[in-house]
Amino acid sequence: MDCYNFSKSTLLAALMAFATQVNAQQNKDSIAEYMSFDKYRIGGYGEMVASFKDYGSNRFYGNSEGNPKHNRNTINIPRFVIAGDYKFNSKWILGAEIEFESGGVGTAYELENTENGEYETEVEKGGEVAIEQFHITRLITPAFNVRAGHIIVPVGQNNAHHEPLNFFGTVRPEGETTIIPNTWHETGIEFFGQFGKGYASFTYQAMIVAGLNANGFERNTWAAGGKQGIFEEDNFTSPGYVARLDYKGVPGLRVGLSFYYCRNIGSNADKYQTYDGLGTFPIRIYNAEVQYKNRWVEARGNYLCGHLTNSDLLSSKNTKLSNKSPYSRVTPIAHKAVAYGGEAGLRIKGLVDNPSFPDIVPFGRYEYYNSQEDVIGNYSADKRLKTGMWVAGLNWKPIPNVVVKADYTHRTIGSGSYNSENEFAIGMAWAGWFFRK
Repeated sequence: MDCYNFSKSTLLAALMAFATQVNAQQNKDSIAEYMSFDKYRIGGYGEMVASFKDYGSNRFYGNSEGNPKHNRNTINIPRFVIAGDYKFNSKWILGAEIEFESGGVGTAYELENTENGEYETEVEKGGEVAIEQFHITRLITPAFNVRAGHIIVPVGQNNAHHEPLNFFGTVRPEGETTIIPNTWHETGIEFFGQFGKGYASFTYQAMIVAGLNANGFERNTWAAGGKQGIFEEDNFTSPGYVARLDYKGVPGLRVGLSFYYCRNIGSNADKYQTYDGLGTFPIRIYNAEVQYKNRWVEARGNYLCGHLTNSDLLSSKNTKLSNKSPYSRVTPIAHKAVAYGGEAGLRIKGLVDNPSFPDIVPFGRYEYYNSQEDVIGNYSADKRLKTGMWVAGLNWKPIPNVVVKADYTHRTIGSGSYNSENEFAIGMAWAGWFFRK
């Protein structure tokens, strides 16, 4: 096609088609995606990463300067996910995802009430196997639909768009995955839909799910360990309430806002009496994000902030949890945790205007995160949790569903008060549907 011989309407249609394509990848919240198959579809995604590091594995113990300088290399398959959807008919749809993380698992925890309620642990293998999604969807109208079962909690950019084609680096952005659950999934009910059209197009999600567990909150990862799932049943005494709104009116642009609230995470403790007499522990998590894609550039930005009331009282209890419990008991727990950052990449193929040119995207990313941004009571924050990082790298897509990644990361710890950390990583990832009918 002569690039100078088309109308503005043709250009707009092409941009809208591109935006639809890049945003549709495994997006189960898009009603249009359910129209892309008649009976079923099966697919998934996976990642492989090798890292070459110049620092040790623990910056908190054994070295007053932070992480000790130590050359070490690691290799891992962070996750392999099998996904599928099945239509019973045009209105009732079964969806499922099973995740194999770091090679699988054989771990179980039980509360032995005959032994004063202590934990009994049996470990066969590291890693994790988890039902990431398992739900029934009832399509009603574009503006209002219902889903019930085990669902993704779409708080934060990673959780809402966690497939490896949706971020540049060899690993998911660190800040968000440090302070809240990574690929956060809970059991509950969801209401979702889309409204408006053209430049006033929005999608929304509203959920009631199993709430976070106060036992899992700690110093280094704040709420990330608070996700339930250790036992056969989750506590639902204090549910989590989730809301998300996305603006998608401009081709290639997505602006998202999400919110999480649980009135009392202490009510979801393994042993209900753990926090008796201490009042309630409400938690609020706020997130704002933006993404823009066109044929030349791809950019994302994200800001996440969480507040935990009475965190000092929670710290006083969590530090005394049983030595046999599966929780770290490392305190103090922060009143406020924060993570923000952004990344941008240059799509060279779009610049050279040559369809046979390799799809190569050099990129850069900056992140800041701190699981102890604000600590209250008779506690003080540890500066070693204050992390700023730069990442520079390259993505190459030999085909649309496969990406090869390489990047270099430099972390500054405690505003430079402690040893910096550097690593080089290479990886490969894929995402897509194998077949559909």
